[in-house]
Amino acid sequence: MAAQIQTVPESCRAILQLDPQQQNLSLASLPVPKVKAPNEHLIRVHAVALCKGELLWLKNFPPSEPDEDRRMVPGYDIAGRVVIAGASSPFKAGDEVFCRTNYRRTGALRDYTIALTEELALRPQRLSWTQSAAVALSAETAWQALFVHAGLESPDSGLAKGKRILVTAASGGVGAWLIQLARLAGADVIGTCGPSNVDFVRSLGAKEVLDYRTTDLNTWGSNQQNQVDIVIDCIGGKSLEGAWWAVKDGGVLLSINQPPDQVRPESLKSRNVKSLFFIMEPDGKQLKQIATLINEGKFDPTVDSVYSFNEYSEAFKRLESGHAKGKVVIDFDLETTALS
Repeated sequence: MAAQIQTVPESCRAILQLDPQQQNLSLASLPVPKVKAPNEHLIRVHAVALCKGELLWLKNFPPSEPDEDRRMVPGYDIAGRVVIAGASSPFKAGDEVFCRTNYRRTGALRDYTIALTEELALRPQRLSWTQSAAVALSAETAWQALFVHAGLESPDSGLAKGKRILVTAASGGVGAWLIQLARLAGADVIGTCGPSNVDFVRSLGAKEVLDYRTTDLNTWGSNQQNQVDIVIDCIGGKSLEGAWWAVKDGGVLLSINQPPDQVRPESLKSRNVKSLFFIMEPDGKQLKQIATLINEGKFDPTVDSVYSFNEYSEAFKRLESGHAKGKVVIDFDLETTALS
């Protein structure tokens, strides 16, 4: 039997994407979702962090097995309070949680949403709601890149000492977490970014920072002394092509944008490199470990800007401008009409 802590309304505010082929959004009212399975939880949403390009996902990456009740509501990085939890759930009504939900289901830019047991973790109590929402996607992507796909040991092991790791778009949401986690694991980290973010990237723990406007990765990586053990590219295209020159023979090249082999230079076909494109999978157990490190003061998420629910258009404009340093977050509690 499910337990709940408050009366749940029949409907709630939501932001809808009107057409998957376009990026137009509209304010709407939707029924509050129902808990249908033992691993489902009804969450009262307090904040949602946006992800650049997410309004193109339904067009470019339509879910192969979408939830039958899926509505075109974006927003998958959430922080909120459990309202209804199953009797066998490790979470209870009233718990403050955060997570990345799977985009096969309806998103969280609505006052109430559904999250699964395997996605959830208790949110770090030293963070605000908006800071908590800014963690899951970026931190879990970085975690999986380093400690699953690149094969590094756990971040507090220090066993990556002596390894050199290059991170492109190091001032972005994922890049910032990659630098901090790799540094904690003991690696020497090199980050690329624009000139206005050099000091920020260095403050995260990068040993060396490359201004992409003045440093060409092809040329930089052609110098064997510069080559690294692991490259994690967060941009794709020309940046990913340049990353092939920067990774040493026997190294690892990971991309979160496109398969690296699509842009592999012909002259480097013989180089022995493990290359991989991956999409992050929500994992509450990993998120719990990340929350522990945050509560220990090892990390803080970077929030670029915060908007109210009704300012969703301005929030997405800021996100897509390319100038955000960290996450753009919608704070549901900024609204005077927000639900308690």
